[in-house]
Amino acid sequence: MSPSIFMTGFSMGLSLIVAIGAQNAFVLRQGLKREHVLPVVLTCALSDAVLIVFGVSSLARATAVLPWLEPVMRYGGAAFLIWYGDRSLRSALTSTEALSVQNAGTSSLKATLLTCMALTWLNPHVWLDTVVLLGSIASQFPGQRPSFALGATCASFVFFFALGFGARHLAPLFSRPVAWRILEGIIAAVMWLIALRLLTGG
Repeated sequence: MSPSIFMTGFSMGLSLIVAIGAQNAFVLRQGLKREHVLPVVLTCALSDAVLIVFGVSSLARATAVLPWLEPVMRYGGAAFLIWYGDRSLRSALTSTEALSVQNAGTSSLKATLLTCMALTWLNPHVWLDTVVLLGSIASQFPGQRPSFALGATCASFVFFFALGFGARHLAPLFSRPVAWRILEGIIAAVMWLIALRLLTGG
């Protein structure tokens, strides 16, 4: 295993997964409510692991048969990241939203996990991040894709566990719109950096 490629996979995976979305907001709310946190974070992390491995392995096989597929995915992914970064920057400059945690009654474990699975497996952004984008980036490291996939998978586990179990400490922070705006600004910079790496092959 290559430590440098592992860290590249870890940093790329973490950069993509940290973006605010329906799945992360759900995990954050479950953490704030302290309700079914362990099953939820495990479901998210294990789902990401399956999708990451699928993207890294299947995309490599597909590009061996269809050599034009890799550059199409690379430039398409870069275009999406540039758009996503622009959206995050606009949100950072104009958003007035803050985290809102509904004081709803306790949900059953089954209902909670079904919601979590839907937000994960039916979310096109999750597929784009794990299968398409990470698969495209991994294609730059022939022979080292397992190290990259392991790094990205570890990033998912670290992130979801930190988000779910650390959420209670974030409640005061994300009750203020400025916290979301700062995070969105960081996300914009990260998305553009990844897009540059895709475009330059660096």
